[in-house]
Amino acid sequence: MKEKNIDFLAIGDIVIDAFIKLQDAEVHCNIDDEACMLSMRFGDKIPYESVKVIKAVGNGPNAAVSAARLGLSSATMTHLGNDDFGKECVQTLQENGVITDYITVEDGKSTNYHYVLSFQAERTILIKHENYTYNLKKQTEDLIPRWVYFSSVGEDSLQYHADIAQWVSENNIKMAFQPGTFQISLGAQKLADIYTATEIFFCNIEEAQKILGEKNRDVKILMKKMQELGPKIICITDGPDGAYAYDSYHDQYWFHPIYPDPKAPIERTGAGDSFSSTFTAAIGAGKTVQEALSWGPINSMNVVQHIGAQEGLLTRKQLEEYLVNKPENYKAELI
Repeated sequence: MKEKNIDFLAIGDIVIDAFIKLQDAEVHCNIDDEACMLSMRFGDKIPYESVKVIKAVGNGPNAAVSAARLGLSSATMTHLGNDDFGKECVQTLQENGVITDYITVEDGKSTNYHYVLSFQAERTILIKHENYTYNLKKQTEDLIPRWVYFSSVGEDSLQYHADIAQWVSENNIKMAFQPGTFQISLGAQKLADIYTATEIFFCNIEEAQKILGEKNRDVKILMKKMQELGPKIICITDGPDGAYAYDSYHDQYWFHPIYPDPKAPIERTGAGDSFSSTFTAAIGAGKTVQEALSWGPINSMNVVQHIGAQEGLLTRKQLEEYLVNKPENYKAELI
């Protein structure tokens, strides 16, 4: 019997990440410190410092674990291969309090497995997405969660997007959308129904420019243009320079600084997932956009102090302790 009382349903592909910490590599950038390339000696044996394998990650599963840690009834809807890696992912999710009733296991398919080359707190990821058979009607049956968090899925999933947009719209389900690389590359027109059905949208400045085909980096302009596509609340992050939000319900633009790092970040994988999922959980818990902007960066700050996207995710009690002890300037400001 499937669990029906779901606060937060994260939809997105799952993966196992093997983090390889490099010690013998170089980074080369152009004069503007852009177009950076990671380089290693060709045709040689190159030593590495360590390797750490982390199961059951990916934008959707990361968000599901984040929501579960924050006390929500959280599930993930994803696809796995019928292999040992898939079984290990299910077990890992269950150990993190995530409901796994909506996972589809496909015979003859492999579970996604990526390699993360970690160097100087940044990472380059070698990816390969398995082609899964997406069937939303079969997955959902009579499921109607309070919130859907939709993120990265494979490149053969265009109809799946249309089905999700129709499902959430017909059932008055609130949806947060954090597009993955493939979804960003599609642009706004091909995913028009997803944008129309979205309550909260997340991306960074560069991703917003790609989606909109916009060269301007003015965040207010980007947020307004994104809102015109349909989402009601727009969040655009700018790395260490903070995060922005546009609340169309009150026609308010907000800026929020990052939560100060207690020490230099170890690894930044999952920082965006933790911000977006925590912001969504806060809105789902009845918080305002202003308050949600204060929740998100705290989880991001703690995630980058660990390897992988989930180890540093906080409970609600831990997050609220950080809020009590926050710096004086850690607050949202109207812009």
